Amino acid sequence: MADVSYYTKEGLEKLKEELQRLKTTGRSDISKQIAEARDKGDLSENAEYDAAKEAQGLHEAKIAQMSETLANARLLDESKLDVSKVLALSIVKIKNLKNGATMSYQLVSESEADMKTGKISVASPIAKGLLGKKVGETIEITVPAGKIEFEILEVSR
Repeated sequence: MADVSYYTKEGLEKLKEELQRLKTTGRSDISKQIAEARDKGDLSENAEYDAAKEAQGLHEAKIAQMSETLANARLLDESKLDVSKVLALSIVKIKNLKNGATMSYQLVSESEADMKTGKISVASPIAKGLLGKKVGETIEITVPAGKIEFEILEVSR
C-alpha cells in the first residue's frame, strides 16, 4: 500500500490535470509513433517500432503510478490546521544561527516541492526537523553538508 500524500487544492488540481493529459494526448502521441514505425515495414528489425513500444510501456507505468498517487492523495483543509506549530502547508521563517541568514519555506508534498518558489517537501531533512516545532525553538538539523542550527522565527499559513 502506498503512503498517503497531502496536497493543497491547487496541487491536487495540477496532479489531476497532468494525469488527464497523459491519458489523452500522451497516449494518442505514442499511438501515432507506433503507427508510423509499423508503416516502415518488417517489425522484427524495426528499431523505431521497438523504441515506440518501450515508450508506450513507460508511459503506461507513469499513468499507473500517478493514478495510485491520486488514489492516496488527501486534500488538506488549511482552516483546521493548528498555527501554533509547524505542520504540512505551514510557511516557516527560520534563521540560520551560524551565518544569520533568514529563509522562508512552505512545507508541501513531494510532488508540489519547488525550491524556486520556496516550497520544500515534508520529506526533506529541513522539513522533517521543523515538523511539530514552535516559534522561538532552536533546532539542530542534519543536512548533507553537516549539522545546522536554526531558530524558528515565524509560523503561518
